[in-house]
Amino acid sequence: MEGNTIHKNQPGLKKAIGKTAFFSLAFGSMIGVGWVTAMGSWLNDAGPIGAALAFALGGSLMLLIGFCYAEVTSMLPLAGGEVSYAYKAYGTQKSFIIGWFLAFGYLSVSAFEAISVGKVMSYLFPSIEFLPLYQIGNDTVFTSHILLALLCTGLITWLNHKGVGNAAKFQIWLTSAILLAAILLMIAGFSSGEFKNLEPVFGNRDIPWKGFLAVLVTVPFWFVGFDTIPQSAEEAQSNISPKVLGSLILLSIIAATTFYFILIVSTGMVAPWNNIVDASLPTAAAFKQAFAGSWIAKLVLITALIGLLSSWNGFFLACSRVIFALGRGRIIPATFGKTHPVYGTPTKAILFCGIITFLSVFTGRQAMVAFVDVGSFCMTVAFLGVSFSLISLRKKFPKMRRPYKLKYGLTIAYASAIVAISILLLMLIPASPVSLVWPIEWIILGFVCISGILFWITGKKSRNSIDKTQRDQQILEDFK
Repeated sequence: MEGNTIHKNQPGLKKAIGKTAFFSLAFGSMIGVGWVTAMGSWLNDAGPIGAALAFALGGSLMLLIGFCYAEVTSMLPLAGGEVSYAYKAYGTQKSFIIGWFLAFGYLSVSAFEAISVGKVMSYLFPSIEFLPLYQIGNDTVFTSHILLALLCTGLITWLNHKGVGNAAKFQIWLTSAILLAAILLMIAGFSSGEFKNLEPVFGNRDIPWKGFLAVLVTVPFWFVGFDTIPQSAEEAQSNISPKVLGSLILLSIIAATTFYFILIVSTGMVAPWNNIVDASLPTAAAFKQAFAGSWIAKLVLITALIGLLSSWNGFFLACSRVIFALGRGRIIPATFGKTHPVYGTPTKAILFCGIITFLSVFTGRQAMVAFVDVGSFCMTVAFLGVSFSLISLRKKFPKMRRPYKLKYGLTIAYASAIVAISILLLMLIPASPVSLVWPIEWIILGFVCISGILFWITGKKSRNSIDKTQRDQQILEDFK
């Protein structure tokens, strides 16, 4: 039903996303712009082979988590994904914790994209850097970058407000374009590159495994995107079965793993990577050096801009659905759970995501790595929550319908949980070579926690306005 309610007093979302759009949302979100803006740190830490292997292993570990998502998404194809799973398994409080970290994991990616757009555009058009505002470390924040981020954030916000169908079509076109361009770049890299350019294959660190580990722990940030499917599962067209949604999650992870592995190796081959690792955008610098011209570097940057928008659009949509699910269940203030009477979109949740994304731009480029690390932490918390939710649902509701039922589901869920816990410990233990950096990363993580506490407190009145039966109906619909 396309109206504003599915059940009495329950805000509903329009069902307008098809199979191609779901895959585009997931895959387009995962490949994004990191392969252009973060390639330097990957190569410097682990070398081309080390970085490629880190993504291959990371993708395999994400596939474990993806299997957990495939089962719970087919069981509970509802907006907000993890919010619904955790609520069914554990109740309101844990559902909020998982949802809040998940939302800010998405917002970290959105912030990364908002800052990246100025960086990429500056490489294409150096004259765009004008009217400096202030300095943060070695980075200058320009008025022009702020305005550019405002324009792009406004575009993404407007598209998502006008209807999920528009956002989905936009995503299909963007993902198709970036995939075509990336294939051309990969062919160029392998056909013109040399294997000797890959040396040193495991980076410049004295102890290679540390560099490999440094890249590996950020993989949750770069692979986040497959879970845009669970966030928008409620908006699937009626001809798409829950089992298909689970299969699309796994397919998108495999496709993204292949994409990253091939692109990292081809970039390392196209030019001696040590010569370009300190460049502002090493991927573009590598192809420019190899082909002695700027046209292919511009192709890289145009592809990066397309990838930036596809990733940004996907994560923005997913974040708004998490906030919407929390609001619809009256876990946070109910205003976030309202939908537009015409467009069927969560207007307040979308506006919230747009405001936070835009404000993040004022932190400057120095904060980009911090957003990656803190975003990885937040997403890993959410992945851990899904693993535990699957374990709990298997034990508490063994007869619940499972269109995509895993073989050895509990074993996979426990393995997935161990992976997530290991990554979290590596990021929290101060002696770890990949621990969160003081002070900026801990400050951002502190903001996430404090803002979550404030939202929990301000949501008390809303939570008390309905009983458990009503909340079950709001969050779980007919799956309660």
